[in-house]
Amino acid sequence: MLGHLTYIAACAAIALTVYDGNFSGAEGAILTLGVIGAWRYGWGLVNFTRALVYIHARYPRQKREAEAAYADRPVPAHGYFMVTSYKIEPEVTRRSYQSVFEAAAASEGGATIVASVVDGADLRLIRDLHAANRDRLGHVRLVIDRIPGSGKRDAIARSLRLLQREAPTARDVLVFVDGDTCVPRDIVARSAPFFTDPRVGALTTDERVEIPNDPAFRDWFHLRFQQRQMMMSSMALSGRVLTLTGRMSVFRADLATDPSFVQQVQHDRIDHWRLGNIQFLTGDDKSTWFWLLSRGYRMTYLPDVHSLSMESQPKPGFAESAIALMKRWFGNMLRTNARALSLGPSRIGTFTWWSILDQRVSIFTTLLGPIAVLLTAIFATPLVLPAYLAWIMFTRYLYCAALSLFRPGFFPISYPFLLYFGQIVGATVKSYALFRLDRQKWTRQSAGGGAARLALGARVRNASSTAIQVLAIGWLVLAASLLTGILH
Repeated sequence: MLGHLTYIAACAAIALTVYDGNFSGAEGAILTLGVIGAWRYGWGLVNFTRALVYIHARYPRQKREAEAAYADRPVPAHGYFMVTSYKIEPEVTRRSYQSVFEAAAASEGGATIVASVVDGADLRLIRDLHAANRDRLGHVRLVIDRIPGSGKRDAIARSLRLLQREAPTARDVLVFVDGDTCVPRDIVARSAPFFTDPRVGALTTDERVEIPNDPAFRDWFHLRFQQRQMMMSSMALSGRVLTLTGRMSVFRADLATDPSFVQQVQHDRIDHWRLGNIQFLTGDDKSTWFWLLSRGYRMTYLPDVHSLSMESQPKPGFAESAIALMKRWFGNMLRTNARALSLGPSRIGTFTWWSILDQRVSIFTTLLGPIAVLLTAIFATPLVLPAYLAWIMFTRYLYCAALSLFRPGFFPISYPFLLYFGQIVGATVKSYALFRLDRQKWTRQSAGGGAARLALGARVRNASSTAIQVLAIGWLVLAASLLTGILH
């Protein structure tokens, strides 16, 4: 509480220092910030409202209807689990597979687990853990697939082809699980009822995170997952979420083993007018999402079901770790963005289509405000800087307070600072990724694409990416100069 009082007092003190200041020349910047703020926070209010409607009205009704329909089925769903592990700490692997074994044992219609592993130590650990749980796993079949370390997409495709032989039906579910994620024990019972609606192809759930010894990194992840809970709930109101989280998502089993689904996961690609043919390395969750989206299937969200991700910093420092993760996340998002937009609002729904478009628009609306303020401070009056700081502190605090509606308890005072960091640095990383869609890299693997190639063609593409990004930022600075009145 003391931290919150200090924050509010500091915000008020900064605002009062400029209350009587001379803002001559800053009117354009203030108007620009006001318009951008009204747009961004208006869009945020729409999503907050939709999320609350979904969580408190739509979802409870859908859940009751789905459970009633599922109760009428004579045969319960068989639960298929596909788990991929690569270079994960043994204790994390142990906890993840223990949760999968418990969830498989709880599956009323039986269960099949396919474990995709590279390291022999993981193979032995999984076998030992399975032997320790053998008494409870009488109706559970375990298949361990030892594979070469050629990438997650190949691992998923091999596992799905193994599951094709089981001939899963439309009433069965297939749970995609990363080897550093713990699944809920009742995941099959909680998810299977929603697939009684034949329009539903997949669903994802709320995420919680466990990060030891890294307070800033932990708070940043907790904040992201609160934002995720809000946005996923808002999108689910329209029947289509914007991603099927790779950590844990549930698919209708016959769709996830469809040969064209498997082919897209393994060999997804796009043709770019400047960068050529881009073979996807990361972002398998975006490939599965687009396959379902393009075929008209709905994808929903369970806000009261939680998976647990066990994270660790991929880099030594907080900022470089966050930037490394954002490069991968936003690159995956933007590589699929254009082809999802090309489906059109009539096919995927107006709100879904507009939300996908906003993924691009928000890059520049987020950066326009700080650029306008900096230009005004340099060429008009520096008093705009403390005014802007007070505005940032006030609005981000209110935003974090609103986000706390989606989690029990109040938020730590680090959240407003982490929120602004995520917005500005995130928009900067997105602008970098937007012009370099061929750059891909896993945080655990050395495999990557784009950065290490030294061929002439690659160097030309890299130079053109830099030139086009500089041109785009130049146009953004010019727009800010005109809007603020610095250029007449």
